Amino acid sequence: MSSLLKGIAVGFSIAAPLGPIGVLCIRRSLAEGSLMGLHTGLGAATADAAYGFVAAFGLTAVSIFLIDKQLWLSLIGGVFLCYLGIATFLRLPPNDAASTERGSRLAAYVSTFLLTLSNPATILSFIAIFAAFGLGAYGSYAAASAMVLGVFLGSALWWIILNGCVGLLRSRLHQTWMRWVNRISGTMILAFGLIAVGNTAASWLQQAG
Repeated sequence: MSSLLKGIAVGFSIAAPLGPIGVLCIRRSLAEGSLMGLHTGLGAATADAAYGFVAAFGLTAVSIFLIDKQLWLSLIGGVFLCYLGIATFLRLPPNDAASTERGSRLAAYVSTFLLTLSNPATILSFIAIFAAFGLGAYGSYAAASAMVLGVFLGSALWWIILNGCVGLLRSRLHQTWMRWVNRISGTMILAFGLIAVGNTAASWLQQAG
């Protein structure tokens, strides 16, 4: 199997498990339109590719820095998820379909990119996977580049599929359903944020003890 295909498989498998980013993508796609959902997913795919790049090219200094600051990054990401969860829960559904497309797609992309980067433990997964494929600081740069590109394409493929499936439901949802979509997704995102903050606090207490 070529490095590109391996990267696609890795990117797809890392993106597929449902987490806060998946919930956020579904919510934005339903409430704000398919393009908002797609930009949300592409932000996550870009972050996956960025971590893949660090792992594939053996950027040890960057890896050490990210892992060293893992607790702080996780705390920031958890607090931001809590904010997003509360804001989503309280958000009222739009009055018309046109108004759902007015949100900033760039903001959706950047916020998801930063949220995905707030989990630097992901880089350990990439390092282990790429080492198994014989890539890293002393591997082939061409193969590493193809692998990173594959990670982005595989992750993006998952978000495109998810966004397309969710988009089929959007036209069938009325105001009452959208209100519940906001409440349920907001609660789930808040729960993910509280878990992240709780795990970070537990890690700090363990280190202090």
